[in-house]
Amino acid sequence: MIMDGTNAALRRRAALNNASWCDAVCRAHGLKPRYDGGDLWLSAVRTPPLYPDAVTLDGAVPAERVLRPVDTGSPGCSVKDSFADLDLAGDGFEVLFEAQWIHRPAGAPVPAAGPSAPQWSEVGDAAELAAWEAAWDGEESTGLFKPSLLGGDTAFLAGRAGGRIVAGAALHTGGGVVGVSNLFARDGAGADTAWAGALAATAARRPDLPVVGYEHGEDLDTALRAGFTAVGPLRVWLRTA
Repeated sequence: MIMDGTNAALRRRAALNNASWCDAVCRAHGLKPRYDGGDLWLSAVRTPPLYPDAVTLDGAVPAERVLRPVDTGSPGCSVKDSFADLDLAGDGFEVLFEAQWIHRPAGAPVPAAGPSAPQWSEVGDAAELAAWEAAWDGEESTGLFKPSLLGGDTAFLAGRAGGRIVAGAALHTGGGVVGVSNLFARDGAGADTAWAGALAATAARRPDLPVVGYEHGEDLDTALRAGFTAVGPLRVWLRTA
């Protein structure tokens, strides 16, 4: 079993990786987020949909310090409370959801994929990225993920069957780990199959790095079956007042 001190260190690395991913998405939209010391990432300008205005990178960051620099005056302000230790209810926020950080050691065996599993490859251009986002969204691409994200520390993985994207995931390297987010499966491709393919593709690209992310509900159960361990809670707060 992983000891509590190790858990805390793994959560910090996962939170730092997630903040780095949020930073990349925001900068692709022309924003200029920043790190405030070593324990807080934030954007003073409203972030793109589904992305937080602040991410705590360590426990016990005071709520006032988190909220003072961000835009709480317009709709949609959100905070990723990476250690689930903030209370923002008195500031007009409600808990949007709770989840668990997950961790998978480098070199861990990859779940076996069935013979009819999707074929995985990396998205290579803007047109492919728009098709990937449409498959992830379930309807159409809204331009959330910009082509400038392609390459470098970020990779969008697509699992295809019959020429269609039926599964996918986003990878982002940072903080000494690889973060997997936005995992999806559709059109008959199950979530277990998606994890198997995404982890195999991740291991092919970054075999020396642990894999992290966060999930909740049935998605957490699926990740645990894929060999992840839950290493601690987080909350996402949304301003509703």
